[in-house]
Amino acid sequence: MLSRVASTLYWQARYLERAENTARLINVNSHMLLDLPKSVVLGWEPIVDILSDRELFYSLHDDATEHAVISFMVTDKANPSSIISSISAARENARTIREIIPREAWEQINALYLYAMESQHEVFSRHKRYNYLSKIILGNQTITGMLSGTMTHDDCYEFLCIGSNIERADMTTRIIDVRSASLLPDIEHEQSAFDNIQWMSVLKSLTGYQMYRREVRLRINRADVLKFLLQEEHFPRSLRHALQQIEARLERLPRNHDITKALQGANQQLMSAKPEKLKQDKLHDFIDLMQIELDNLHDSINQTYF
Repeated sequence: MLSRVASTLYWQARYLERAENTARLINVNSHMLLDLPKSVVLGWEPIVDILSDRELFYSLHDDATEHAVISFMVTDKANPSSIISSISAARENARTIREIIPREAWEQINALYLYAMESQHEVFSRHKRYNYLSKIILGNQTITGMLSGTMTHDDCYEFLCIGSNIERADMTTRIIDVRSASLLPDIEHEQSAFDNIQWMSVLKSLTGYQMYRREVRLRINRADVLKFLLQEEHFPRSLRHALQQIEARLERLPRNHDITKALQGANQQLMSAKPEKLKQDKLHDFIDLMQIELDNLHDSINQTYF
């Protein structure tokens, strides 16, 4: 297989996963808008910070209003990480390797792109936003299922899975980081109730609420949610599961020694963490550390195969 093809497959998967998880990230705030009293105003600027796009955002917008942030993260082609930009890049990558992936998968990617473009105005309405973002998520899930069920599970498929899981691991940590940002004002007498609402929103944004309740069977609390999303071995969107999937795919590829070493560093950092001690700033610092490890992993893959 040409390194160009491997790289294209890898990035196609990353772009699709990025679009899906950006939709999930926005839903963290959107879910809370439904649950909180009207007197509580949510901050949207921390979401820009979580995606590390503050400088670019303020070069295009004066204030971090809800409309400006939604525009920047969903429809703005000047932002390479927006949902529209990510789906467009995934479509272009898929177009160049149509002989590698199933025809039906290419058609589904194209259909997702057309829907995202034609219906993008819906994201600016609070009443229609959830439906639009949910269709983006469902469309990507359909593509993932189609590739899993119809594509030969050879080296090409392994690079798809590696790309998808690296992006998922990165974006899952960013979604968790929403909670360590200042989304809510300090409201002392009601802080406990709001705290539960925030963590429930994080779980729902990762479609993990029911699976959390099955596993933990207790009311939602910070330490248990962090442990579930970071270290739960069997939940598909946890950080640990993503790293395990990457390791399993790498084992089937040649010249994987250096990459495996980078992966071991990330795993050691993750499993040595104690979620009950990750309070506010410590959580943010830990997320930063894990993202550095994921960047190192990406660099090793890039140098070895691309």
